[in-house]
Amino acid sequence: MRHCWPTLPAPAPDPVFGLISLGVFAESWGNDERWLAVNPGTPCEAYFPPNPGLWKAHADRGKGSDVQLGTLRTLWVGAPLQGPVAHGLGCGALMNVSNGALWNAMGTHGNGYFLERKSLEQWWGVTDQNSWQGALDGLLKGKGVRGLWEFVLEIRSSLSQQFGGQVDPGLWRETAERVLLHSATERGGTASEAEVAGVKQLIGRITRYEGRFRADGILAANSRVRSALAWDYGRASCMARWGVGARFTDIPEAEQEVVHVSRLSKMTYNSWEEFAAGYILGRCLHFDDEQFGHWYTQMLHAHQVLATHAESPWRTIPWA
Repeated sequence: MRHCWPTLPAPAPDPVFGLISLGVFAESWGNDERWLAVNPGTPCEAYFPPNPGLWKAHADRGKGSDVQLGTLRTLWVGAPLQGPVAHGLGCGALMNVSNGALWNAMGTHGNGYFLERKSLEQWWGVTDQNSWQGALDGLLKGKGVRGLWEFVLEIRSSLSQQFGGQVDPGLWRETAERVLLHSATERGGTASEAEVAGVKQLIGRITRYEGRFRADGILAANSRVRSALAWDYGRASCMARWGVGARFTDIPEAEQEVVHVSRLSKMTYNSWEEFAAGYILGRCLHFDDEQFGHWYTQMLHAHQVLATHAESPWRTIPWA
């Protein structure tokens, strides 16, 4: 069922909107007899008579009950549903479904101006327009994906093209070691035993993750992860939106960046399924350390939602 709720106007330099719990007002209102005005002058304005006790009761009932987390939320009016911008936003859908955010709302306020800025600073070190642009450019260039991940995945792709079909993990390890040693020699150096061991260990980790992905339906029986760059491209899609909410950019510029995400993703992957597997592998290699904890299970749930929901961008927007 689709619900139509009034929304805030698109982000602009002024005014900005903040997210504040009703409980905060309940604690600080005291005996003030003035009414509480929420979002005055917008389509979702509301006015509440002074009743801190009732406000606190409402706030207490809402604690820990964010039912939107892990759900597909779509903005049906005033947002892209098809085309390059929608495709680029779909590349960020795994994170947005997990966070309970509208997957296709370019002009989003997120958690409000102040919390959006605080989150960008805490997680990304972004404090102004220049640092936001630097973070976005780094993601678009795949700098968040470790070179060693792509090195071993490219080795396997080459072996698959050379011999056809599946690649034996033993052959994969031997070839990766040989290429690593040869590359070091060409540079006039050597590869340490620790570097060689690290490559072999990484191949083992990827192999085990892919086995779990197949068991959980993220990968088909004979499929493999092509690249982990989706981990950066998907986050770049989100970074463009976050920049709008934090007022580090405007919607037209953010849309151009999202279209760039779409182009890069199509150059690297052949389907939503391939993109999703690459994104989840990158996230797991970065955070999960083969624990298969919440860093994995959150993405597994989001993947299941996006793969099965009739209104998912993965099912309504063609990849090519």
